[in-house]
Amino acid sequence: NAHRVLKLGGAEAKLNALADAASSTAFSEAEKAALAYAEAVTRSDREVTDELFSSLKNHYSDNAIVELTGLIAFQNMSSKFNAALDIPAQGFCQVQLVND
Repeated sequence: NAHRVLKLGGAEAKLNALADAASSTAFSEAEKAALAYAEAVTRSDREVTDELFSSLKNHYSDNAIVELTGLIAFQNMSSKFNAALDIPAQGFCQVQLVND
């Protein structure tokens, strides 16, 4: 969805810094919390810890967290749907895999 971000006026520099968002100065603490949450929800080798959820609540209301969770879930469903039907990527988003 990088294409959509850019279309809506988002900063390309932030998109390029996503792989290192946790240590990047391009993101606010609220954005870092949301990105960490998205990663924890998305990756099966991670979990949403009490500490992570507490960090989210420092920046977002309960309603905003519910909305964020819905958006993350939709993107995950969309990714799985496309993969199952072998729908190729449209080239709008480049993903850099980082080994942990």
